[in-house]
Amino acid sequence: MLDPWFLPTTAKIGGREYKLRCDFRNILRIFSYMSDPDLPDVIRWQIALQLFYEGEILPKDRPEAIAYFSQFISCGKGETEKPSPRLLCWQQDGQIIIGEVNRVAGCEIREKKFLHWWTFLSYFHAIGEGQLSFIVSLREKKRRGEKLSDWEQRYYQENRDTVELKERYSKAEMAERERLQRMLS
Repeated sequence: MLDPWFLPTTAKIGGREYKLRCDFRNILRIFSYMSDPDLPDVIRWQIALQLFYEGEILPKDRPEAIAYFSQFISCGKGETEKPSPRLLCWQQDGQIIIGEVNRVAGCEIREKKFLHWWTFLSYFHAIGEGQLSFIVSLREKKRRGEKLSDWEQRYYQENRDTVELKERYSKAEMAERERLQRMLS
C-alpha cells in the first residue's frame, strides 16, 4: 500500500528502482491512450508502462508494474470491487476540469512545470459546487432515468454536447455504423 503522506516519485518493481513520470499531464496522456478503442489492450499497457516508468520494464515484471500503476493512479487506494458508472471523461471535460482545479489551486496549474498526479487529484477532489458537479449530476440523473427539473431540462437541451458523454468508437465500429446508416438512408 502506498503511503498517502508522501508523494511517490520512484517505485521498486522486480527488485529494481524506477523513476516515475508522475506529472498530471503525463497521467492524463496515458488515460488518453488507455481509452483509445483502436489499440489492443496489450499495446495500451505497453504504452502506459513506457510513459510512466523511466527505463525498460522486463516482461516478467509487467504484472507487478501494471498493479503498481493502477494503485498509483488511485492515490494508493487500489481497485474497487465494483466499478462506478462513467460520469466523467478527462478529455471531453478537460476545459471544465482545468477551470475548477485552477479555482481550487488558486493558480493556473498548466503554467507549472511539474504538478504531481496526487496533488492534482487532491485539488480535483476538493472541487465543490460548480459547473462540473452540475454537469455530472445531470449525467447521473439521465443515467438513472430521473426526471430533470424545467431549468435542468433547458440547460440540457441548450448544452447537450457538453452534458452527454461521447462514445469513442474504433475505426472498424465507425465503418460499420456508417454502412448501417447508408443502408437505412
